[in-house]
Amino acid sequence: MKLFYFLIQFIERFVLFFYPPFKRFMNEQTFKYAATGGMNTALDIFLYFIFYNFVLKKENVDLGFYVISPHIAAFLMSFFFTFPIGFTMAKFISFPGSYLRKRIQLLRYGMTVVGSIVLNYIFIKLFVEKFGWYPTPSKIVTTLIAILFSYTAQKYFTFKVETNK
Repeated sequence: MKLFYFLIQFIERFVLFFYPPFKRFMNEQTFKYAATGGMNTALDIFLYFIFYNFVLKKENVDLGFYVISPHIAAFLMSFFFTFPIGFTMAKFISFPGSYLRKRIQLLRYGMTVVGSIVLNYIFIKLFVEKFGWYPTPSKIVTTLIAILFSYTAQKYFTFKVETNK
């Protein structure tokens, strides 16, 4: 556990090192969310690219009972890694002041992520299959849409902080 908290503190200090120039534009919590979310998003896009191009080799995944397109399979594979990382950074770095229990936060985070998954699925399919865009740029645009949804949901639902009455 000591290593875990050391790593969390290291990441938070690293993020806050870059905060001063942004102080005029956003508060610390928003900056932490943008920075940690940005790191997780960059990891997500990197993993998506690797899985799509090199692991799946742009080929369908046949499960025997269902065939998954490579752009959706790559999304699901990258999600497997970025879900726990995203929750951990949001819980301990971006929104540490929430009064909700951890399991409630995890449940709500999961619900928020399900919303993001639905958005990802709809927009990736729309951009790739209907608009004919390349998968990686489609993933990037889709991610921007999901980020707006995710930040709002996490701040006001998943990790909400009790306000003065």
